[in-house]
Amino acid sequence: MNKQDLAYWQQQAQSLTIEGRAFINGEYVDASNQETFDCISPVDGRKLSNIALCQETEANQAVKCARKVFEQGTWSKAAPVKRKAVMLKFADLIEKHGDELALLETLDMGKPINDALNVDIPGALRSIRWSAEAIDKIYDEVAPTADNELGLVTREAVGVVAAIVPWNFPLVMASWKIGPALVAGNSVILKPSEKSPLTAIKLAALAKEAGIPDGVFNVLPGFGHQVGKTLALHNDIDTLVFTGSTGVAKQLMIYAGESNMKRVWTEAGGKSPNIVFADAPNLDEAAIAAAGAICFNQGEVCTAGSRLLVEASIKDEFIEKVKTAILSWQPGNPLDPNTNVGAIVDQTQYERILGYINKGQDEQATLCCGGKKSQPVDGGFYIEPTMFSEVDNSMAIASDEIFGPVLSVITFENMEEAINIANDTPYGLAAGIWTRDLSKAHKMAKAVRAGSVWVNQWDGGDMTAPFGGFKQSGNGRDKSLHAFNKYTEVKATWIKL
Repeated sequence: MNKQDLAYWQQQAQSLTIEGRAFINGEYVDASNQETFDCISPVDGRKLSNIALCQETEANQAVKCARKVFEQGTWSKAAPVKRKAVMLKFADLIEKHGDELALLETLDMGKPINDALNVDIPGALRSIRWSAEAIDKIYDEVAPTADNELGLVTREAVGVVAAIVPWNFPLVMASWKIGPALVAGNSVILKPSEKSPLTAIKLAALAKEAGIPDGVFNVLPGFGHQVGKTLALHNDIDTLVFTGSTGVAKQLMIYAGESNMKRVWTEAGGKSPNIVFADAPNLDEAAIAAAGAICFNQGEVCTAGSRLLVEASIKDEFIEKVKTAILSWQPGNPLDPNTNVGAIVDQTQYERILGYINKGQDEQATLCCGGKKSQPVDGGFYIEPTMFSEVDNSMAIASDEIFGPVLSVITFENMEEAINIANDTPYGLAAGIWTRDLSKAHKMAKAVRAGSVWVNQWDGGDMTAPFGGFKQSGNGRDKSLHAFNKYTEVKATWIKL
């Protein structure tokens, strides 16, 4: 057997040892009251493990340890080059355990093993290594002053950071946050989603093995309304970073205001427009990209191209091309390396997506393809990628973030109408523009209110480009040097000579 065989991954899954305890002050621990919750795989509905149900007691313990080690300076005052070396070793260990982490991600969240291996693991590695390499290349400033004064502008670690990450890309989203936060000298408490906590729990052991001091990196599995709320209200958390829904992001900002005015950086929801003009360079490529933009990761992506805006003159032709492309994305066993659409994360999300599909039909949108339950693996949660045409932007399937493989096609007559439709949403995370007209591309990119705009592609960029949204898609930026703004304070020191 080899990694290209379903049987190989099924065998690996059967022999996998899964850790479900919290990680506080350098060791795995049970919840103080011994309570746990079940970790259920969406692949086949089987129970994977008991997970420690962290609550207020565990949050307070983790914050106390994180604060203590921060004040001691074991990590926070270490030379940047030393922290860099440890973080690079951390990345090496993630790479060494890549197969195990990918398998945990697939079993826990339902994504295809091929994506976990070739997208999530490399993405996490790039993030941590890039942040590590950046830290000893970020310079402070000397202000222009008179001869008898010296003005210094320096950055220092914020302190204790709570990172709350989502269930759709557990490892990558964690890496986007813990990479710059840790290497900048902060202590970090990572709270993974209760829907997919396994890779975060595994990361903790690798961090310790890499040499990150006890108390600097802690992992608290549990529910948002319990341990997450406690962290958000805690007066000794200095910064809270979050990726998830807009509703939760708003609540976290309220909690910050009710406590110590901790900095809150959010990357929230999206309803991203993918805008295709008649003069797109290649309609076949645009159609393939449009299908991938809604089918990849089962559509459980904050930047999913869930609104496809098509110029009216090519509507019928382009819809057929997209339909053909979508048909190549069909649910299969996530442990099969040939599968490109896996399982929906859990029954709650599964029923939510099916509810929106029914709502689209009730609203008189035209169902072009998909829309049905699928059962490639008994006991799992699978839905065929779905496309609706004749959609109006006021329909629920066009206005609400479904977080599933449901595509809404909306037509427009001209550039002005395309801009109005694209911006007619509370979200502003991402947008795509397909045109060979350079002037039109620039005008559209400026006019569309989104944090990322991709021209003649979907989901462009790398670690050098910041990621985040406008409007109710949040305020923070992950990736690039801009990410360090979240994890450092700027200090002005003015000296009279």
